[in-house]
Amino acid sequence: MEHIDVAVIGGGQSGLAAAHTLLRHGLRPVVLEASGRTAGSWPRYYDSLTLFSPARYSSLPGMPFPGPDRDRYPHRDEVVAYLTAYAGRLDAEIRTGFRVSAVRRDGGAFTVELEGGARLSARAVVAASGTFGCPHRPALPGLEGFTGQVLHAADYRSPAPFTGRRVVVVGAGNSGVQIAAELARAARVTLATRAPVKFAAQRILGRDLHFWTARTGLDTAPLGRLLPRPPAQPVLDDGRYRAALAAGHPDRRPMFTGFDGAKVVWSDGGREEVDVVVLATGYGPDLPYLASLDGALDTAGNPRHREGLATGVPGLAFVGLEWQRSLSSNSLRGVGRDAERIARRLAAHLARR
Repeated sequence: MEHIDVAVIGGGQSGLAAAHTLLRHGLRPVVLEASGRTAGSWPRYYDSLTLFSPARYSSLPGMPFPGPDRDRYPHRDEVVAYLTAYAGRLDAEIRTGFRVSAVRRDGGAFTVELEGGARLSARAVVAASGTFGCPHRPALPGLEGFTGQVLHAADYRSPAPFTGRRVVVVGAGNSGVQIAAELARAARVTLATRAPVKFAAQRILGRDLHFWTARTGLDTAPLGRLLPRPPAQPVLDDGRYRAALAAGHPDRRPMFTGFDGAKVVWSDGGREEVDVVVLATGYGPDLPYLASLDGALDTAGNPRHREGLATGVPGLAFVGLEWQRSLSSNSLRGVGRDAERIARRLAAHLARR
């Protein structure tokens, strides 16, 4: 069995940031990426997606986001190109097409099992597989009998396939509002939410919101220590989404109560036939390979950790979890800070052994 220093599971932004910082602390990571490229989930996001933060705040450690306009909001494909270039500059071994099926304890080390039967022995493990592979699909009454199309936001790409159809988008977050507004240019769309949509101005006093969160320290504050679950985030808006909802494109309605065949049942009792329901209902940690590692996950499949270090499994760490330490933990602008913390602590842990 091959023996390695640190197995980093996931070759997206979190895994690449982890590999960079582990190298700086004298460790030799091997990055195991299930797909065929080192860009994480970005190539699979919807076509029109742009970053919520300007380029100047959207870099991994050691490599600024390129381009002359530091205040622009980079497009999805720019992020893919950036991550690909970042991986190419890393002095770390990156293995694409290597899907991890299980991680187990083996004395003082870990056995990392790969699909196909191969195994690696690692002194430490960093779980950096993100959340995109685990979309949350809520248990809605009657959903199993709905005869229309149901898809998660993870499966949405562009409005073209939905032209002229009746669509309901579920979710009051950034993705839900943005997808609903885009679809409304081609289809009849309702945004169904449990509460009115809350907006936050993208720019304040001529500066992007992220300038202010960085200046005040809010972006890096360790709020994860105080709040076990992230609060609902407002929709970042330059005015276009608030205007779209005000104009009824899409219209916003209270969440429906269930399904009846091809129809949704609205809260006022009305029934309406719907072609498509899009669930913009978020994601959960994508960590199935840790299910057999005692102490790594709780009964709901969530990681047991404190600021990224597993609380019950020495030598195991996480990077890229939502609310891992701060509100920017699972973003390009924040993942490097968390990676630095866990790399430093893993290096100290391994030095004591």
